[in-house]
Amino acid sequence: MSSDLDTTVESLDHPVDNAPVRSLIHKGLTVEGYSRAAVQTYWRIPELKLGFDLGAQPWSFMSTPTWFLSHTHLDHIAALPVYVARRRMMKMEPPTIYLPAEAIEAVEMLLRAFQKLDRGRLPAKLVGVVPGQEIELSRELVVKTFATKHTIPAIGYLVYERRRKLKPEYHDLSGEEIRDIRLSGVEVSTEIRMPKVAYLGDTAPAGLDGLPDLYHAEIIILEMTFVAPGDRPSLIHKYGHTHLDDIIARADRFENEVIIASHFSTRLHPDQIQRIVDKRLPDNLRGRLKLWL
Repeated sequence: MSSDLDTTVESLDHPVDNAPVRSLIHKGLTVEGYSRAAVQTYWRIPELKLGFDLGAQPWSFMSTPTWFLSHTHLDHIAALPVYVARRRMMKMEPPTIYLPAEAIEAVEMLLRAFQKLDRGRLPAKLVGVVPGQEIELSRELVVKTFATKHTIPAIGYLVYERRRKLKPEYHDLSGEEIRDIRLSGVEVSTEIRMPKVAYLGDTAPAGLDGLPDLYHAEIIILEMTFVAPGDRPSLIHKYGHTHLDDIIARADRFENEVIIASHFSTRLHPDQIQRIVDKRLPDNLRGRLKLWL
């Protein structure tokens, strides 16, 4: 690990539900989760009180109230009813779930079916989103959606921290002068946005190219399902996934401080994945790209 990034990675066991969780801390933000293609994908940033995808739901993730679902393949959504039911059981407020607008009706039907089977309410606020939308979570946080490319409707998310900054023309004024100008109805500050965390879910390389700010987020969580040299790019892209070659081709664009590569195919053992990436990764990505194995 690179000490200058203040980053640590460790494996954690959760015997309550046996859902593996890895953890990474960077500049006061914790990334927790796990992802393996066709198995399960789930992430959360506890300091931001939000998570991405619910292919499984570690017990500790239950306290996170807001989730952003990239798409509705089972390895990304299967634990949604469990999560909602656990929060109800623990007398927590119903969660807010953002997901592709095309999936709202089917997910509502899914929850109703589980309510009938379980004979217990599954209260949740489902919010459909489309690419290019902005979601205000608080005065400090706003999330922007962007298009990704998968075999079903899919959405990526970029979390911004926003602050107010005094406009340059007022820098030399006193506090009282600035107050008077503000009281007169003139806006003396402007909003600045700092991209903090980007999440792509499952996507072909086109998902990496749709929003330039992705490459400026402090932390980016992306898929790199395939890494083997013999894999066929055309087939991988057709089924909405990304190859190591696609990351290498964009190596000069990544300005992110931490790049989490995940969602690896089960065709290869983690040791094989590690060896292949170690051999081929460009120098400008070494130390920043973390393999979530």
